[in-house]
Amino acid sequence: MDIAEALDYCRENHHSVLITWKRSGKPQPSPVVHGVDEDGRIVISTRETAYKVKNLRRDPRATLCALPDTFTGRWLSVEGTVEIVSLPEAMEPLVDLYRQIVQGEHPDWDDFREAMVREQRVLLRLTPERAGPDVHG
Repeated sequence: MDIAEALDYCRENHHSVLITWKRSGKPQPSPVVHGVDEDGRIVISTRETAYKVKNLRRDPRATLCALPDTFTGRWLSVEGTVEIVSLPEAMEPLVDLYRQIVQGEHPDWDDFREAMVREQRVLLRLTPERAGPDVHG
């Protein structure tokens, strides 16, 4: 599967499991909601204190398994490296991600921004390097 096809799928299906790597080398799966930014990176909002962030600061490799809302049916995985964007630089990309996933406006953007600071939100940007599977069944 080419990366463009995988990104098209990820634009339509926002539920996924992000897999990062623990210090022990074992996988750390985390259910997440993702979007795709204008530069073709998969983006995820999370907290600075989350284990996935600690794992990614040590080892930026990740795999994302994207699933349909129904859970069953076509799915795909994307492998790549992750950049962590902290506040304040992350604020506007977090707003963009909200608009993409909710497909609309927040009722109170000041409250949203305050919540992002209070929750110590960061933005994860996964740059796709491989996608698949190419065969189902």
